[in-house]
Amino acid sequence: MEQTKCLIIGSGPAGYTAAIYASRANLSPIVYEGIEPGGQLTTTTEIENFPGYPEGISGTEMMAQLKQQAQRFGADVRFGIVTDVEFDSRPFVVTIDGEKKIEAEALIVATGASAKYLGLESEMKFRGQGVSACATCDGFFYRKQDVAVVGGGDTACEEATYLASICKQVYLIVRKPFLRASKAMQERVFNTPNIKVMFEYNTVEVLGDEDGVTGARLRHASGEETTIDIMGFFLAIGHHPNTELFKGKLELDEEGYIKTIPGTSKTNIEGVFAAGDVKDPHYRQAITAAGSGCIAALDCERYLLSK
Repeated sequence: MEQTKCLIIGSGPAGYTAAIYASRANLSPIVYEGIEPGGQLTTTTEIENFPGYPEGISGTEMMAQLKQQAQRFGADVRFGIVTDVEFDSRPFVVTIDGEKKIEAEALIVATGASAKYLGLESEMKFRGQGVSACATCDGFFYRKQDVAVVGGGDTACEEATYLASICKQVYLIVRKPFLRASKAMQERVFNTPNIKVMFEYNTVEVLGDEDGVTGARLRHASGEETTIDIMGFFLAIGHHPNTELFKGKLELDEEGYIKTIPGTSKTNIEGVFAAGDVKDPHYRQAITAAGSGCIAALDCERYLLSK
């Protein structure tokens, strides 16, 4: 059975940054990229808010560069999906693609979180071309234009108010006849003149052409349909942490995010560390994920040195 000091599950800014630091610490990490090599950022067309890229960079290119940097220092980056982990034994036993088994002295979990989508074919068609699940990441591209936000909770209201500060008109599409957001957040929405709340509407289709999103077709609870002209369509109906593999094994919060000891990447199991969106329900930014990947690698290094 193959053995390694450090095995990193998942890629993206957290996984690749952890690999860079672990490699430079001579831990010879093995990285399994998972079902979406490079993570969510590979679906983002342009990144303008990551330090060090004054002209911006595509998400795919940034992840390719991070991967190359990790490999330059000796990280063994592999395509494959971790299908089982055994924490009862030491070293830990990790199963890849249901077949191959590897023994690892330490694990860094960086499996990320997936944004929830409506499930429309047209939504997927324009993903990255006007359809986005992160207003903070992509809102800047739609400044002084009309956009829509789907959702009725705190996140949706927060993203709508943020977009209202840079966009001409924001439609907040809410399927229920009320907002689920906190009272303070609701007041902020209702007091923002360029936010139009559309209660009891569901999106039937995202409209667009070869250049991207041009509008959305909505259906009211009464059955009446209407079309809005927009350039950006933002989903704010939640994220799903990719932690199914760890249920009953690692301590998770009520939403399924991995719990860590405050100020560290340490989980409830010694030798297992978490980094990136899989442990972060609040910020979900590339830069914070990268920072937590660094923390996880440093924590991992110190753990292995103590053994």
